[in-house]
Amino acid sequence: MTITIEQPHLDAIADRKVAGGGGGDNAAELVLDGGFVVPDSNAFGNAFRNYEAESERKETVEEFYRVNHINQTYDFVRRMREEYGRVDKTEMGIWECIELLNEFIDDSDPDLDMPQIEHLLQTAEAIRKDFPNEDWLHLTGLIHDLGKVLLHPSFGELPQWSVVGDTFPVGCAFDECNVHFKYFKENPDYLNPKLNTKFGAYSEGCGLDNVLMSWGHDDYMYLVAKENKTTLPSAGLFIIRYHSFYPLHKHGAYMHLMNDEDKENLKWLHVFNKYDLYSKSNERIDVEKVKPYYMSLIEKYFPAKLRW
Repeated sequence: MTITIEQPHLDAIADRKVAGGGGGDNAAELVLDGGFVVPDSNAFGNAFRNYEAESERKETVEEFYRVNHINQTYDFVRRMREEYGRVDKTEMGIWECIELLNEFIDDSDPDLDMPQIEHLLQTAEAIRKDFPNEDWLHLTGLIHDLGKVLLHPSFGELPQWSVVGDTFPVGCAFDECNVHFKYFKENPDYLNPKLNTKFGAYSEGCGLDNVLMSWGHDDYMYLVAKENKTTLPSAGLFIIRYHSFYPLHKHGAYMHLMNDEDKENLKWLHVFNKYDLYSKSNERIDVEKVKPYYMSLIEKYFPAKLRW
């Protein structure tokens, strides 16, 4: 079954404000007037994604990115994609996977320290309120972080630096807009002349499908969805794979690698990112109340059991 979706309704957009002080329209974040209000601060009272703010998580987050940037190499990503792309670890349904995530807190996130199921439901419910007719986007909000099950013993209990955090292309030069860029200088690829140029292993407009991204939950869930033949539209898969690609959707970096389909799907990623980032709060969702609705979407877009 092929799902056709319309582009975001621009009459639901009150304004655009450019993030990061530059990058033109491609770096713009969407400010929606559909009822979603962007909060002034995160759960710790700081600005969202402020990696310099003094908080109880600052040192944990910076150490995470130090290790991440040193170890996420082109060869490492190729090995991980080969191993986990076989989706032969286990079989389970989407909701079973959601429940597994109850045990984990994301060490790369400066904005929240609650179990992951809370964030998934907060994101999905906020999207559902403003985009009631885009059920594929509701489900994408619910499942976008399910790849974090890589932290679980059943999936190898990978270290957090290889599961969470902002993502970026490997196989070409690391852009300076990446969080804690200084630590890339200790990455073996940083000095590799085949991999440290603007294009590196790629070519202009090659398409992000042909680009290796730093390994983590985004790419893993993307592979799981594709291998299990989800009927989510391409925009949903694009959101899953690139929702942590902040250098692109916040700063407009790496645009030279994108093709026309990527640029169309990026419009939906800009919409999604508001909800992924700013719906994080300490308010709890009534799981049993909303579960039947999301179970119906899972049945619509996925098989009952998935290979992981």
